[in-house]
Amino acid sequence: MKIHTLKPAEGSTKKNKRIGRGQGSGRGGTSTKGHKGAQSRSGYSTKLGFEGGQMPLQRRVPKFGFKNRFRVEYKGVNLDTIQALSEKIKANKIDIQVLIDNGVAKKQDLVKILGRGEVTTKIDITAHAFSASAVEAIEKSGGSISKL
Repeated sequence: MKIHTLKPAEGSTKKNKRIGRGQGSGRGGTSTKGHKGAQSRSGYSTKLGFEGGQMPLQRRVPKFGFKNRFRVEYKGVNLDTIQALSEKIKANKIDIQVLIDNGVAKKQDLVKILGRGEVTTKIDITAHAFSASAVEAIEKSGGSISKL
């Protein structure tokens, strides 16, 4: 094998379609663009969502709803999860860092404690928000809450 004998594998390369190079090329005249119309002109580019003059989908479908820019998204953590975590790590103080370390919440999450499940031991919980039923259940078991 010599360098001057190397060539690409059979079928791996194609010749470019040479357009607009005279009638003898077979692709002269209209240069494979058909007759007249915007698509045959130079400088033509399709507009996003253009459907050939038909009313586009984004204009046919009605507008509805809105997104509240000031909504605060909380990561909900239920009492049964808190109780299981407390038993697992044998701690009676649970704060955001404990939840992050154990994979219950992410670093950027705002955490809200929700009332599903029961708390059987005295647990002191620190979080961003609490539901009324969660506060009642925690205080009933002798624990305390503190908001961040």
